[in-house]
Amino acid sequence: MNPKRFLVLILLVSLLFLGIWMPGVPATAAPAGQIQYASPTPGTDGRILYTVQAGDSCLRIALLNNISVDQLRELNKNLDKDCTVVVGQQLLIGLVGPAASPTPGPSATPLPPTITPTPLTGTTQICVILFDDQNGDAQLQATEPAIAGGAISVTETNGAYSASQVTVINPDPEAYQGMCFTDVPEGNYNISVAPPDSYNPTMDMAYKLDVRAGDLAYIDFGAQSSKETVQGGGSTEQDGGGGTSLILGLVGGLLLLGGAGLGWYAWQMNRPASKLRGRGSGFFEKLGKK
Repeated sequence: MNPKRFLVLILLVSLLFLGIWMPGVPATAAPAGQIQYASPTPGTDGRILYTVQAGDSCLRIALLNNISVDQLRELNKNLDKDCTVVVGQQLLIGLVGPAASPTPGPSATPLPPTITPTPLTGTTQICVILFDDQNGDAQLQATEPAIAGGAISVTETNGAYSASQVTVINPDPEAYQGMCFTDVPEGNYNISVAPPDSYNPTMDMAYKLDVRAGDLAYIDFGAQSSKETVQGGGSTEQDGGGGTSLILGLVGGLLLLGGAGLGWYAWQMNRPASKLRGRGSGFFEKLGKK
């Protein structure tokens, strides 16, 4: 047999065999690219979150969740102008109504009511400051310090409350420099202040105050050191002023007397000779001759 015909025969037999066997073999398609996507479930607060996967972009996330890129940006204000996303980042892709709250179980057996004490009568607080009224205007200025050693008295007109304190200087310059009376029952009060001996009041040192529970009252009293000069209002007594005034009075009196003496002497030097004086002189001359 011709070798060429033999090869053709073998080829035909092979094709015939493959045609008979191949229909029984199931066809397999090429595997498609694997996509990992889990449908997000709303949380208990109603938010639907999407976790960014590798290869995600804003457009792909929007298409996967059936929303537009603009909606994705509106729901996630933190996205930059390039809509950059990072793997593992959680993005809000929707909102639904809050999840139904669980059905409450049976309530606990109520306990017997607690006995509450009767509330006390409301109280208030009264704060008083005695300040160095350096300019004498009877107004507390920010630069005018408190005075130590003054006596403050707070008395309710019906005698329900009475207390007193001595003023001190608070070492903290930012703190309130006055003296506060706490837990004071509401009512009508007489507030009086006595400055130290070296200070003179620049305003009334007594004040009537009507307070109610929860009030916070601040009262100012001014006094000025007797060693200082009141601006625009004359001067107070100087330190040792009595002795100084006496010396000045004596010096002024001596000057007046000296001036009067000089005036009398000048007048005597310029006055004409007295007739009586002339007569007197001739009379004493005659007596001498005798």
